[in-house]
Amino acid sequence: MRVGVFDSGLGGLTIVQAILKVLKGSEIIYVADTLHAPYGEKSTQEILDFSLTITRYLIERHQIDALVVACNTATSAAIETLRNTFLDLIIIGTEPAIKPAIEQTNRGNIGVLATPATLKGDKYQSLVDRVASSKEVRLYEQACPGLVEHIERDSLRSDESITLLESWLHPMRESDVDIIVLGCTHYPLASEVIREVMGREVILIESGEAIANYLLMQLQKNGHQNRGRVKIDLYYTGEINAEIVHKILGKQPNLTYLDLSKG
Repeated sequence: MRVGVFDSGLGGLTIVQAILKVLKGSEIIYVADTLHAPYGEKSTQEILDFSLTITRYLIERHQIDALVVACNTATSAAIETLRNTFLDLIIIGTEPAIKPAIEQTNRGNIGVLATPATLKGDKYQSLVDRVASSKEVRLYEQACPGLVEHIERDSLRSDESITLLESWLHPMRESDVDIIVLGCTHYPLASEVIREVMGREVILIESGEAIANYLLMQLQKNGHQNRGRVKIDLYYTGEINAEIVHKILGKQPNLTYLDLSKG
């Protein structure tokens, strides 16, 4: 089976990392659209256009069997259009893990860190309306403009990054938040620093494991025999930090520059 995965940058590799723990005998083709990163501060139409272009490329050039939209922002902006356009393709999106956070919280105070576009999106609001009524909880939502760039530059321990995180996390600390939902696939890469800035024990929840298990189930429904080696090819449209790729995956996949303007 061939699985296409895309994100605006390298954050989606946290999803790939989870996929590699359960999926065997497959090829993963990852597109990091670093030319247009971050998606979280783009318009909905721009994100939709990027998502359609990348999906067409993955289908036409790599004949993928499944697509993982490893980006909360792109999922919010484009998942419905992608599913309505590519009817024969398994398409799996990424959304903030609000439901498991609600199930696990002891205090009922849940923080949500996400991009501005994700928090403003109809899909996120629909998710909150659907699951937040199951238990009395208070959501402390925080948009984090600029955090993706700090992660991609590997500058999370700079004074500027720490100041930003402190400004975003201080209200959650004061509100006795016990769980923080990492509502962007980049944000797990900042987990260690987030815990340090919080200064006390807090549960951080991401979506990778659930997505990986769901992908495997969908592929097996389509006849996938889950055995053998996994091959990873990574394509990038702009600048890329190869050190972060290695840090996330523990190995270096094939890296290839991709010019999507040429079709």
